[in-house]
Amino acid sequence: MKKILFVPIILGLFPILGSAQDLDTGDTSWMLISTALVLFMTLPGLSLFYAGLVGRRNVLSVLMQCFSIACLMSILWVICGYSLAFGNSVNGYIGDLSLVFLNGISFDSTSGTIPTTVFVMFQMTFAIITPALMVGAFAERMRFSSMLLFTSLWLILIYAPITHWVWGGGWLGDLGFRDFAGGAVVHLTAGSAGLIAAIVMGNRSGFPSNTLPPHNLTMTVTGACMLWVGWFGFNAGSAVGANGGAGMAMLVTHISASLASLTWMFIEWLKYGKPSVLGIVTGMVAGLATITPASGYVGPLGAIVIGISAGAGCFYATQFIKQTLKIDDSLDVFPVHGIGALIGLLLTAIFSSAQYGGVGLDEGGIFSQFSIQVFGSIVTLVWCGALSYILLKIVNSIIPLRVSEDEESKGLDVVLHEEAGYNL
Repeated sequence: MKKILFVPIILGLFPILGSAQDLDTGDTSWMLISTALVLFMTLPGLSLFYAGLVGRRNVLSVLMQCFSIACLMSILWVICGYSLAFGNSVNGYIGDLSLVFLNGISFDSTSGTIPTTVFVMFQMTFAIITPALMVGAFAERMRFSSMLLFTSLWLILIYAPITHWVWGGGWLGDLGFRDFAGGAVVHLTAGSAGLIAAIVMGNRSGFPSNTLPPHNLTMTVTGACMLWVGWFGFNAGSAVGANGGAGMAMLVTHISASLASLTWMFIEWLKYGKPSVLGIVTGMVAGLATITPASGYVGPLGAIVIGISAGAGCFYATQFIKQTLKIDDSLDVFPVHGIGALIGLLLTAIFSSAQYGGVGLDEGGIFSQFSIQVFGSIVTLVWCGALSYILLKIVNSIIPLRVSEDEESKGLDVVLHEEAGYNL
């Protein structure tokens, strides 16, 4: 089982060493599909999910942010992002610049059993969705130009190095840190950066009592359904092949999402007397984010525990962030993605064990793996949080991060884009 899961990933770190003779058409077909599914998560899944949650005067601004991030991150990934993440390792901390502009990658280059071009594109979709997730934390108040500059710097200085540490032959991967599909690389980084952005920028006017409710939950549910389907490419695609590891990752992903949705729904039902549509779809996203780091390592039993933990843990984290700490993380990016990722990363250490149906642990056992997971999570949080804070301050000194109070009340659609989402 370990060979099925890990060999394709390891070989993928050396993108120009293979030959066309190594190509497996089954693996390639699955990775082409997975790549499309992950892009589908952002465009249109996440875009619609977020757009429905904001007020009607800001619906276009959120769609514009997600769409422009997809375009900009793609180009930055080609220019230097991929090389920094997956180039030859410089002391385990960052990739070199040998692959800038995808230098040396040709029609015949392979990564393991798939074309290198497919591996580049698959990883590009991760680089797209990670900063797009942050949009939900500062929705309805961040200036568009500031967002473009911040996310660009963030991709190069935060996302690419952490990706290299974990997946690109870097020091965290060598330490034995387990993050199958992006618990630390994607969700913990996006969640922690989003929280820092929300703190630095301050709360929306009227928060928490007078902020606008979601303007179109039908749109949100539609986006949520797209996210659920696309997530199979996200997690099962991270096996980098059509194999048993991909099959198990898909199964446990679905189990976790289902149980987290139901857990969130029933907690809300007991607490407030009625279950909400917003609650059940938010629980689903929490379940998907939480199973992500564990998806290639755990079996169905692990998925059951992780799903229930995700629904309960992320629900109460959302309450704590907004009601106790009074932090306006607009669309709950940190409590859902950040806390969910932390839960998943830690439970990976336990349910990777063969006795619980997982792939098995190294010689040190659960305690050793748990220690590594804690250490890797803390390092990711500190690096991402500290640098995000610095980058936000630098960007704010160049371009004000936040629109004025008057502009905020008018809505970002008209103020920043001179358009309206609805003309009824």
